[in-house]
Amino acid sequence: MTVLWKDPRIGFLDDFDAPSLDRDAWLPHYLPHWSSRAASAATYAVEESELRLTIPTGHGLWCEGDHEPPLRVSGVQSGAHDGQQPFRDGQVVREPGPTWWGVTPQFGRLEVRARMELSPRSMASVWMVGLEDEPDRCGEICIFEVFGDAPRAIGMGIHPFRDPALTDDFRAPELDIDVREHHVYAADWRPGRVDFSVDGEPVRSVEQAPGYPMQFMVAVFDFPSKPGPSDHVPLFAVDRVRVG
Repeated sequence: MTVLWKDPRIGFLDDFDAPSLDRDAWLPHYLPHWSSRAASAATYAVEESELRLTIPTGHGLWCEGDHEPPLRVSGVQSGAHDGQQPFRDGQVVREPGPTWWGVTPQFGRLEVRARMELSPRSMASVWMVGLEDEPDRCGEICIFEVFGDAPRAIGMGIHPFRDPALTDDFRAPELDIDVREHHVYAADWRPGRVDFSVDGEPVRSVEQAPGYPMQFMVAVFDFPSKPGPSDHVPLFAVDRVRVG
């Protein structure tokens, strides 16, 4: 039985035990307003108590002809707002959609248990972003980011984008872990501070923090222009997402 709750006084937990994705919590697209629902749809399955995101060989490019370098992506997100996370100046929304506040905590312990199978040209990440319902509410907390060509370098930290209250503070310390196995990646988000850990062990702290609600972004990427096997199917398997 899936345990799932969405209450700002309690928290949120999805252990992906249900037979399908909870659409009250997750949108199975990656920033569809810059592309379309069809072109941004994730390839995924919910099975054996995991959300399994993959990029099969026939998966199309995201924002083909617009985003450089070319990329393919399968991702889910827990909120949506037209215009958020632009990747170039002057970008125009191609397919408008409703603003949706699915799972959008403000402070708390953000915890993800996951494993991944990556090639040198792929990566997987879970990060939090503001919905940009106000322009400055656009910062990012990267809970973790792993590139297949450097699988022990676990990226984590803060990206300000256009939030004037934040500065860039991102590091990728090398940890003695095998990302093909399940690990618990976490960020304790408090006013003015974020503490990052892996499997309960502290890794680094940042003395700043966004102060507004943020949504989860959970995605696996493939970069066709990078060296690596073109027939490899990247897998990002998420066992649990928790806010407490």
